[in-house]
Amino acid sequence: MEGRNQTHVTEFILLGLSDQGALQSLLFWLFLSLYLVTFTGNLLMILAIITDSRLHTPMYFFLSNLSFSDICFTSTTVPKMLLNIQTQSRGISYKGCLSQMYFFMLFAGIDNLLLTVMAYDRFVAICHPLHYMVIMNPKFCGILLLGSLLLSVLVSLLHDLLILRLSFCTDLEIFHFFCELKQVIQLACSDTFLNDLVMYLASGLLGVVPLTGILSSYSRIVASILRISSVKGKYKAFSTCGSHLSVVFLFYGTSLGVYFNSAASQTSSTGAIASVMYTVVMPMLNPFIYGLRNRDIKQALRNLFGRETSACRFLCFRIKT
Repeated sequence: MEGRNQTHVTEFILLGLSDQGALQSLLFWLFLSLYLVTFTGNLLMILAIITDSRLHTPMYFFLSNLSFSDICFTSTTVPKMLLNIQTQSRGISYKGCLSQMYFFMLFAGIDNLLLTVMAYDRFVAICHPLHYMVIMNPKFCGILLLGSLLLSVLVSLLHDLLILRLSFCTDLEIFHFFCELKQVIQLACSDTFLNDLVMYLASGLLGVVPLTGILSSYSRIVASILRISSVKGKYKAFSTCGSHLSVVFLFYGTSLGVYFNSAASQTSSTGAIASVMYTVVMPMLNPFIYGLRNRDIKQALRNLFGRETSACRFLCFRIKT
């Protein structure tokens, strides 16, 4: 193995989703469209929440931060893939790969923790409605957001620092369209026990623990809803957390699907195709899930577009006069 060691790694090769030239143009326009929809949808969600004073509540505060995180999450992978397709290049520099891994894990972790925080927010709103504003005060919401950010930063930074200690072989092909941590570790020639250990511990910390918290919150929410006597009251209580529950199922469903797929196939591009679901499709669907199921969001979007239309009319009038 020593003969295959490479003392200085300059770049990795991203094999992408397909090596067929005929599909490259289709993939470029498809992912460009998905990225623009994701960016626009989440940006509109943020603007709607900021501009509507009725949405200045803890739930929408976390939702706006989730939308911002989704924009950044998708932006860590898709633009580089589009650039590689356009330039017909598959390379990514060593520093670029480390940076991409860091920000990908950072925003994935923030997404995960924000979903957990939002589940707790719904638990307090439904199970302790009279104390909701006392418990979910602005200071506590800020602490929850800051804690999610700091934990994600520390875990992502730890993974990147552990990658720096590895030496790599001359075979630097990654069967993915971005630098995925597990596949980068598999390319190493040196001992990866510590990297693997930290990776599994981090998966438990940022995967199992938040999921347990979400399940615990919703078990209490369901128990509380079942105690409501009227059907209308039950429907109203459940409708406040229906959108969040849909996003949770989507997030963990696709993540677990990718995990089991990659465990079954280490070198196939099937895992890369499956990863598209949680790296591209899921952030794109989040605004639609919350927007279509939430009256307040829909009204805020109408008001936002109404203000833009009025501003455009006023500007056109001033230009004419």
